[in-house]
Amino acid sequence: MKEAMFYEKLNGNVRCLLCPRYCIIPEGKVGFCRNRQNINGKLYAIGYGKVCSLAIDPIEKKPLYHFYPGTNVLSLAIAGCNFRCMHCQNWQVSQVSPLDVPYKEMSPEDVINLAKYYNSPGVCYTYTEPTVYYEFMYDTSKLAHEHNLFNVMVTNGYINEEPLKILPMDAMNIDIKGNERFYNEICKAELEPVLKTCKLAKKLGIWIEITNLIVPGYNDNLEDIMFIIEFVRDELGREVPLHFTRFHPDYKLLDVPPTPIETLEKARELALKAGLKYVYIGNVPGHEGEHTYCPECGALLIKRDIFNIEFVNLDVENKECIVCGEKIDIIL
Repeated sequence: MKEAMFYEKLNGNVRCLLCPRYCIIPEGKVGFCRNRQNINGKLYAIGYGKVCSLAIDPIEKKPLYHFYPGTNVLSLAIAGCNFRCMHCQNWQVSQVSPLDVPYKEMSPEDVINLAKYYNSPGVCYTYTEPTVYYEFMYDTSKLAHEHNLFNVMVTNGYINEEPLKILPMDAMNIDIKGNERFYNEICKAELEPVLKTCKLAKKLGIWIEITNLIVPGYNDNLEDIMFIIEFVRDELGREVPLHFTRFHPDYKLLDVPPTPIETLEKARELALKAGLKYVYIGNVPGHEGEHTYCPECGALLIKRDIFNIEFVNLDVENKECIVCGEKIDIIL
């Protein structure tokens, strides 16, 4: 355990200030995320260092396609989440307390040593919602920068402004899941704080990519898809990669069929017509929507075969298309 950051005392209760829920937590109780407990009038991060998932992953798995493509990154999680998504595909670790799943006690130093041992160029905070294990992520990410390693966060974007501002994060993949009703009914959350996080992360200079998991019958209508597209284009920038990802039945939405590939293709087509430069189709191995194309001439720049990549017409040194000279928005 470690005393939490971002909270205030309220006559024996505490109010957590980490995420937009602003949980008021009585003595002995935990917040919505199950990760922060009021103990004797102080808020503690009870999951600190209790790592439940640990792996070396291709960075494309996050998905991040324009941030050090082709690298493998040390990825970790601590159990818990500040959402209750009915379609969560990691529900075994996200919808439980960090004390209720098997875990390995690790320090930030342990994580950095492991990353260096496996020659990982960075650390990724993923699988569950990293915001809920903020203190461990914060300590580890500061140490990572001291060792010239980058930090990547895969997140639902439900974090308040001040915690995000001081977090040493280099890249984020942020989910925008749907409209306000989708957030209320399916995720038990609100949309607006997520949109604010996307805009703030971009303003802070963090590399961002956006993911939208299309769930048939829930967020697959034209209006919802165009909302995502227009928000990315108008509020974040045409250069921000957008991933439309295929849904597979899981958790409490087992009766919902997988997303038709045609729906994903239509979404991608709409986004490209709207002016987005880089639009991808995810969870459909072998689809041409996995590849990166030049937004100017259409030349194939990066070919992907699941998580294996090949640079084709990309001048890696100058970050430009070999065919037409177009500058490509990418970090290498």
